Amino acid sequence: MIPQGDFLELATGKGGTIKVLKAMHPRARRLRLSVTSHGARISYPRGTHPAQVYAFLRENSDWLERKLSELRVPRRGPPPLKPGVPTLIPLRGESVELTWRESEYPRIEYLGDELRLHVPRPFTTAMPAARNLLAAFLETHMRRDLSRWMAHASERLDAAPTGLRIKSLKSLWGSLDARDRITLDLALALAPPAALRYVLVHEMCHLKVRSHSARFWARVGELMPGYQAQRDWLREHGAILKAEMERLIAPGT
Repeated sequence: MIPQGDFLELATGKGGTIKVLKAMHPRARRLRLSVTSHGARISYPRGTHPAQVYAFLRENSDWLERKLSELRVPRRGPPPLKPGVPTLIPLRGESVELTWRESEYPRIEYLGDELRLHVPRPFTTAMPAARNLLAAFLETHMRRDLSRWMAHASERLDAAPTGLRIKSLKSLWGSLDARDRITLDLALALAPPAALRYVLVHEMCHLKVRSHSARFWARVGELMPGYQAQRDWLREHGAILKAEMERLIAPGT
C-alpha cells in the first residue's frame, strides 16, 4: 500500500488495488472507514500515526472490497418514479403497488398490498409533496416497530440510547454517536422487519461494547439469536434497497 497524495492504495487479495481517500478530522475520536457510490474514505483523529491508518485498512480490507462490490449494482433495477404512474415498491420485505389519486390535500393511504398517494393535480408539480408523504409514512412505520423493540433491548442491556434519528444514509445502516444517540437508515423501512430489528440491536449493543469484538457479537447473539441471517440478507440486498429509497424520496430521480 503506497501513499498517493491524498489517497492510499490498498492491494486486494485478487491482485487489484482500491483507492481510499484519507482525511484527518479534528473532531474524530477513532479511525473510521466509509464507503459510498463515490468510493472509499478513511478519516482519523489528529496525530494518528500513518502506520495505524495502514494497519486499520489492512484489517478491514475484506469488508471494504465487499462493500465496494455491493455498490456496483446496475441501476437497471428500480425504474424512475414517474408522476401518476403506478409502480411496485418493497415495503417491510413485501412487494406493494404504489398508486396515485387526485386529492385537494396531500395524504397517504395504506391498504396492505397498495399504497395510495393522494395529491393535487397536476401530479408533475406534486412530486415534492409525494416524496415528503412517502418519507414521513416510512419513518412513522419504522418508529412503531422500533419503540417496542428498543424498550425490550434496553431492559436486557440495562442501557438506553439518548435519542433516535431516522434519515437516509449513504453507506451505513446505522450508527451510535458519542452522545449515545442512534441513527438508522430510512431504507430499512423497505426491508423485512427482522433486518430492521437486527440493525437496531446491533447499534444498541454498542452502548455496552464500542468495538466489533467477539464480546460485542456475543451480546448481539444474546439479544437476537440467529442475527447472522439478517446480516447476510442486508449484505446481499442492501445496495438495491438503498437504490429503491433514493428513487422514492430523492429529488431529481
